[in-house]
Amino acid sequence: MAFEYIKALHIIFIVTWFAGLFYIVRLFIYQAEAWEKPEEERKILVPQLNLMANRLWYIITWPSAILTLIFGFWVLSYRWGYMQLGFMHAKLAFVFLLYLYHFYCQKIYNDLQNGKSKWTSTQLRIWNEVATVLLFAIVFLIVLKSLISVVWGIVGLFALSIIMMLGIKFYKKVRENKKS
Repeated sequence: MAFEYIKALHIIFIVTWFAGLFYIVRLFIYQAEAWEKPEEERKILVPQLNLMANRLWYIITWPSAILTLIFGFWVLSYRWGYMQLGFMHAKLAFVFLLYLYHFYCQKIYNDLQNGKSKWTSTQLRIWNEVATVLLFAIVFLIVLKSLISVVWGIVGLFALSIIMMLGIKFYKKVRENKKS
């Protein structure tokens, strides 16, 4: 019975962590765009967006990442045999990449909080899709539990990535046409 509660908490914190990751990068996009606004707008937007990013990052996203890790290890302690299976190694590799993504988001967060905008809004939109690709990879691996399915999953991920990149380019053109 305890296993089901621990697994449920693990899944809940995965969901809140991803929600935080998806929304923080959206805030990064708004922050980058705010620096391009006239000074009057920038004076209002930048502090408000910084406050929103700070609350999201430290009240939701970081705690969720930590609790996901704690409950993940706890769940794994009940199913240690999974560590013998290839799909779990692949899944944990993608989870590791997700934590690297999270840490790099921390760097972007720090830069933006200090008034440094090194990324364009288009670059940040592409960066935002990295979490989507990792989400797909992790969920398919844990549900299908098959390395053969992983091969097809990776093919699907590449196709999804190409579709997302085309969507971003299309959206950029639509935005540029609206400006002119």
